[in-house]
Amino acid sequence: MANIEILQDEAGLIAVAEHADVDIVMAAIVGAAGLLPTLAAVKAGKRVLLANKEALVMSGDIMMQAARDHGALLLPVDSEHNAIFQCLPQHYFEAERHGKPKLGVSQILLTASGGPFLNHSMQQLEEVTPAQACKHPNWSMGQKISVDSATLMNKGLELIEACHLFAVQEQFVTVVVHPQSIIHSMVQYVDGSTLAQMGNPDMGTPIAHALAWPERISTHVAPLDLFMHSQLNFQEPDMLRFPALKLARQAMQSGGIAPTILNAANEIAVAAFLNQQIRFTQIPQVVEHVLNQMDNQPAHDLEAILQADQMARGLSQQYVVNKGS
Repeated sequence: MANIEILQDEAGLIAVAEHADVDIVMAAIVGAAGLLPTLAAVKAGKRVLLANKEALVMSGDIMMQAARDHGALLLPVDSEHNAIFQCLPQHYFEAERHGKPKLGVSQILLTASGGPFLNHSMQQLEEVTPAQACKHPNWSMGQKISVDSATLMNKGLELIEACHLFAVQEQFVTVVVHPQSIIHSMVQYVDGSTLAQMGNPDMGTPIAHALAWPERISTHVAPLDLFMHSQLNFQEPDMLRFPALKLARQAMQSGGIAPTILNAANEIAVAAFLNQQIRFTQIPQVVEHVLNQMDNQPAHDLEAILQADQMARGLSQQYVVNKGS
């Protein structure tokens, strides 16, 4: 047991992520806390299995440029982005990044289950409890991402992530509510084709795909039984009942530090809801308030992003206190 070094805290995570003996890094820390370790792995040129969407939401172009500069391979683990990755042309990522789909791709269709409150009225949403919000109908997840899925903010963060990963502007990403979570996302082509990646809702599949790519390995996941899923439903998201998705799209349109502000305010708002300081429907209100309070600035460097993150958190906490008083 000699020569064992114990690493801890953020510095320890960064040290492990960039260590010379490490080949693959699974970036799965929840929230903004995953930004610096993930970026360290990217700058060290690792094969990064990206499950922390917030890191890319915050750093965006900085993260993607670092991956290009240091030869890192970013492979999406989120089921939706992994599905898109599988449906894209083989040489998609070798083509020039210019904000528009390429190699015959016309549109990315990002699927969403709609969460546990898909059919709730506004009055019912006002009465949602933390325990109810943490029960997703299709996936087993942690508290924060479960609440994000219930507000559709998770889909908003995934929209921003998709724009960066696949080098497209937000108007080329359409969110499609698909309650069964069988189709994990789709890619449309200029010839009228639509490619979909289907499977049982189990994270074992995208994790295995990212670990083995470009090969395939077996998993515990059962193959999809199409006879048991004879009906698949699709609908547009309701932006009135679930305004978080609209806020995320607007933040991506605005660019700069707006996505960082969005993410920070949402993290504080979700924590406040889980602590029963605010209602479920007040989560997007906190986010919108902070977005309106802060001036958008270019996200030139990591320092600007981290400063925006801290300022947004402070404003969010103050707003929560005022809401509860």
